Amino acid sequence: MTAAVFAMFISNSAVIANQPNIVFMIADDLGWADVQFHGGSIPTPHLNALLKSGMELRQHYVAPVCSPTRVSLLTGRYWSRFGITTPTNHLALPMETVTMASILRNAGYTTCMTGKWHLGSETRWGPRHFGFDHSYGSLAGGVTPWSHFYKKGIHSVTWHRNGERLTETGHVTDLITNEAVGWIAKQQKDQPFFLYVPFTAVHLPIREPDTWLERVPQHVTGNVPRQYAACILHLDDSIGQIARAVDNIGQRDNTLIIFTSDNGGSTAENNDNKYPDDECPNGRLTGSNLPLRGKKGDLYEGGVRVPTIASWPSKITPGSHSSTPVHIVDWMPTFCNLTKVKQDSKKHKWDGHDLWTVLSGEERLLPRTLYSAGTHFRSHSLRDGDWKLILFQSKGSTQERAELYHITSDPTEKTNLASTEPERLQQMRQSLKTVSMNDRDSVAVTEK
Repeated sequence: MTAAVFAMFISNSAVIANQPNIVFMIADDLGWADVQFHGGSIPTPHLNALLKSGMELRQHYVAPVCSPTRVSLLTGRYWSRFGITTPTNHLALPMETVTMASILRNAGYTTCMTGKWHLGSETRWGPRHFGFDHSYGSLAGGVTPWSHFYKKGIHSVTWHRNGERLTETGHVTDLITNEAVGWIAKQQKDQPFFLYVPFTAVHLPIREPDTWLERVPQHVTGNVPRQYAACILHLDDSIGQIARAVDNIGQRDNTLIIFTSDNGGSTAENNDNKYPDDECPNGRLTGSNLPLRGKKGDLYEGGVRVPTIASWPSKITPGSHSSTPVHIVDWMPTFCNLTKVKQDSKKHKWDGHDLWTVLSGEERLLPRTLYSAGTHFRSHSLRDGDWKLILFQSKGSTQERAELYHITSDPTEKTNLASTEPERLQQMRQSLKTVSMNDRDSVAVTEK
């Protein structure tokens, strides 16, 4: 080895050594008050421990439904830029889209996704085409807990490993967790890794193992409520397993672990007949977003503000919290900054901002607005400082209904101030119109 080559090798090794590992875990439909640290009645000891070791982001915003949140996480852009406002089995992103996984892989990271993809439910649109070295789980959305089928139809058979469909036995939460833990155990200390774990829990349909039902507190009564509680306990244990796996390879101090949810909690019917029968009990889910207003699918806080923790013991103050409004689009520029991966934010048209000043406790973040497009573009919201505007438009109508809330003093959105704040309402209408004009400005997705 020549001196020049040796110097280059040492330089590259130093860069990699200074790059943190990243583990991003995201629950499916977990509500604001489904966790113990928000007053939930179901124990979540592993999430509590993660919180104790890191920072809670108390105003972390996502989309009101799943596929849009996943689009924004992986691209740093609002979901409506890609025309995605609802769950989709079609191709969500143009094939050439630069994603979080592709950027990190190009920077020397090994990348893995285990869980629910739901950004294109065919193998030709799967995670391996968007920057993941290894992928496992559901190409489509949430699946039946034991047979692992998506909804009846052409995408029902969806379980795969690296694009090859396969049949597995066991509960879906255990399969996703075991794959993540096993993959972590194989990682080399001289190469950083990015692990993305989008769980299917606590999405319907739910039917939990007896071992978890037996641990549900006695105060929880009713079949589906007990199943839902068991699902939370099971999910919490999986989070603990993944954190321990990082500990076991001696990488915890060099690993940033994020936990969040893709949208607010749901009260939909558990045994949805769109799915193949898996002996799941009938009854409504008991997802709770209290005291926030709304649920999954809503632009109210209960639909879009979710439990979120960032833990990195060597860098983030344990037991801390931040009430700075942040957004799922912010993780792309944040991770690029932390991993020293230089990217042109204007070229990629990122809507997100680097959150490191928030995570480090400095709390300095440039003034900004947070934009959301609801399902089918018929509703939009804008968060600007303490204020939040929601515009609703009925299908086939040109009339809009405006709701204006002072979120800091009224986080439960009880008092609509649209009629008493006409100047602010007009100003925020104009701001919302300006930011929403960039919707659908990406390269069109032509393959459906």
